Amino acid sequence: MTAPRHVLREMFDAAVAAALPARTLAAHLPVKPAGRVVVVGAGKASAAMGAALEAAWGPCEGLIVTRYDHAVPCAGIEIVEAAHPVPDQAGADAAARILGLAQGLGEGDLMIALISGGGSSLLSLGAPGVSLTDKQTLNRVLLASGASIDEMNCVRKHVSAIKGGRLAAAAYPARVLTLVISDVPGDDPSHIASGPTVPDATTLQQAREIVARYRMVLPDSVNVALNDAANETPKELSRAELRMIATPMTSLRAGQAVCPLPCLILGDAIEGEAREVGRAMAGIALSVRQHGVPIAPPCVLLSGGETTVTLPADATGRGGRNVEFLMGLMDGLDGAPGIHAIACDTDGVDGAAEVAGALIGPDSDRTRLQAAMQAYDGHGFFASIDAQVITGPTLTNVNDFRAILIE
Repeated sequence: MTAPRHVLREMFDAAVAAALPARTLAAHLPVKPAGRVVVVGAGKASAAMGAALEAAWGPCEGLIVTRYDHAVPCAGIEIVEAAHPVPDQAGADAAARILGLAQGLGEGDLMIALISGGGSSLLSLGAPGVSLTDKQTLNRVLLASGASIDEMNCVRKHVSAIKGGRLAAAAYPARVLTLVISDVPGDDPSHIASGPTVPDATTLQQAREIVARYRMVLPDSVNVALNDAANETPKELSRAELRMIATPMTSLRAGQAVCPLPCLILGDAIEGEAREVGRAMAGIALSVRQHGVPIAPPCVLLSGGETTVTLPADATGRGGRNVEFLMGLMDGLDGAPGIHAIACDTDGVDGAAEVAGALIGPDSDRTRLQAAMQAYDGHGFFASIDAQVITGPTLTNVNDFRAILIE
């Protein structure tokens, strides 16, 4: 068999390739209408989605906001870059312009919304009274709180002028077609980029409960917005359609298809504290190696989803969900022979660093592991043992890809 780490990297590359807009988007387009079409979008993959749309339909009118260094040239669609995960003025300005485009449409027009992960931070336009600075503070608090992505998005939607279905509501009576690349557990479109074009079932009351549960200290304007009934999100939308063009499970199956060993997909929606999920996966891998249950070695255990990292006040390192997972996995395996793993974010960015994740094996140097875990310094640790996976922006985003190979 090819070297284990080579097999794992090939699986990850196949998973990313299966979710590229150039491969997936055109099949989900309708016949191009004769009337006015306006294309808007937000997310790490949105510019690539716009290029794929124009490859099928020719130049289009519109505006897309994507993460810095994720722009793809389009013939007609304007591409704006902005900050992620903490929003900046460029994103706020782009969001206001996108909302303005939607508000200018009529009954015979079509708005196509290209939405992918990361869009929540990029499409940042506060509810009345909520400034960009307050939104930035909110995002930092959410990211460090330990709240799940669903909980974070619930709060975000209720202090936004554009999320939680408000963009589609602004476009009415025009038709709205949303094309989505899913990066959330369960593929619920209302959670992807905080669902700007789909109805929202969550409520202001739930948002307030989440803030209380995690003891979030938020700007006064955010608290005021969360207590203002005018900021409740739309529960129904007319003339809005959605099509999912890539999902985490599609990519897990693509990784499975190129693997020379039997693969067991444990799930595409695994959540929890990243390092604890890693320790749990170590226990499963050790059981497989010893007992051959639920699959016999040699084999690969595959999983996806979106774990969380709760940062203590004294955390000094740089990290992300995938490197946290791998440190927990290494800690649980304790150098057990014959077990290798990869964990990477399919967008090429784990946390806020331009590092997708890392590769480990039984020979990985664990000398600094405990110190790195104490400091939450996953990126520093894996850089020090030359184990990082660096892809650059992949221009797609179907969440995390994790594979454990057991010889």
